[in-house]
Amino acid sequence: MSEEVIDLLRKAYADEMETVMNYQTNAIVLDGVRAEEIKESLQTDIQEELTHAEQLGNRLKQLDARPPGSEEFTASQHSLQPPEDSTDVLSVIEGVIDAEEDAISTYRAVINAAEEADDPVTEDLAVTILADEEAHRTEFKGYRKEYKRD
Repeated sequence: MSEEVIDLLRKAYADEMETVMNYQTNAIVLDGVRAEEIKESLQTDIQEELTHAEQLGNRLKQLDARPPGSEEFTASQHSLQPPEDSTDVLSVIEGVIDAEEDAISTYRAVINAAEEADDPVTEDLAVTILADEEAHRTEFKGYRKEYKRD
């Protein structure tokens, strides 16, 4: 099995877990009437991101590898940290878009590496998750348009 595929799957798993943490935190800390729709969207996305992590972890297990534990984890979603101003919904929206774009890039790399390694199962999984991440990004780009108009 390709070490590149394994490394990318481990990165994707860690990224999904970090996303869950940041979505949860932002869904808790955001304040204001305008924040409610974003909070609800984040809460909905948390379950999907957890499902992605579970799928990635299971695929790693099938490849005789394992997902990373917390001691192997390095946080990287700086723009998705909860804002100092709990009403700064736009910064959270921007952070979500950044996280989704990073995920999209990672899943495209997984697809390419899996194709090169002749691993259609991993490739198929990455294509499926990529579609979800692109949908999340589109949703939050729509929110950004609304917030920038106001």
